[in-house]
Amino acid sequence: MPDFLQQLHQVLRMNCCIYLCWMFHLMDFNKAPLSKSLLLVPSAISILLTLLFQHYQKFFAYNLQAIKEDFQIWRLVCGRVICLDLKDTFCSSLLIYNFRIFERRYGSRKFSSFLLGAWTLSALFDLLLVEAAQYVFGITINSLPSGFLGPVFALFVPFYCSIPRVQVTQVLGYFSITNKTLVYILGLQLLTSGSYIWILALSGLISGICYNSSILKVHRILCVPSWVAKIFSWTLEPIFSSAEPTNEIRVGMGATVDIQRQQRMELLDRQIMMSQVAQMRRQRQQQSPVWVKSS
Repeated sequence: MPDFLQQLHQVLRMNCCIYLCWMFHLMDFNKAPLSKSLLLVPSAISILLTLLFQHYQKFFAYNLQAIKEDFQIWRLVCGRVICLDLKDTFCSSLLIYNFRIFERRYGSRKFSSFLLGAWTLSALFDLLLVEAAQYVFGITINSLPSGFLGPVFALFVPFYCSIPRVQVTQVLGYFSITNKTLVYILGLQLLTSGSYIWILALSGLISGICYNSSILKVHRILCVPSWVAKIFSWTLEPIFSSAEPTNEIRVGMGATVDIQRQQRMELLDRQIMMSQVAQMRRQRQQQSPVWVKSS
């Protein structure tokens, strides 16, 4: 029986890897090279560590005890980049794909600055929340789930604040399904995938709030310098850039690619808001009583 379960687990992991590869092939990363690299590279390493190099997984474990007692500070980097659980890899990859809209809207440099700030702040909040949990609840936490999870949860803050909510349909007449429901379901699935992942989620949300609201001017300190952004744009962007779809409708006459991208996003936002206003107007008309004057 143990051998059978082990073989079944191996088959499930292989199917998950095949599904991930198929999903990557269908995804559109036009004007989002950073999102594409964050999805492809960590996912590929996670799949290799799961299938071929299990003996190297210990180097990517987010071991807090080794960080505090043995001063293995490098684990704050290695343990917070690569997911060792394929379920976390799958959910975080889908979330990064959905959050690529921010890179298209703000540009790769501003998007990478947000991720850098959230990643750095969430490392600090991870340690603080672990100490708070031990002091208040008496829970000793020696390790946390590995992966690029803090910045992923931090992206829910601008997603909640800046993406308009458009109702798509209703279930049973009471529960509204919007354009943001699937993303929240993916976040809930990721939140429930581990016992202590709520610490990463909470630290990520706090980091996103701090960076998004410009508390203590964090966005001015934790940002990607322009010269670093230029180096990556010359070296890595050609590797991860995707071709623009041929059936895309060109909007505006912007002089640069950034202006054209901004015009497209503004048009999309206007369309979403107009759809939302029309939906609210229809709801008010359905709820308001209709008076028929008797002849």
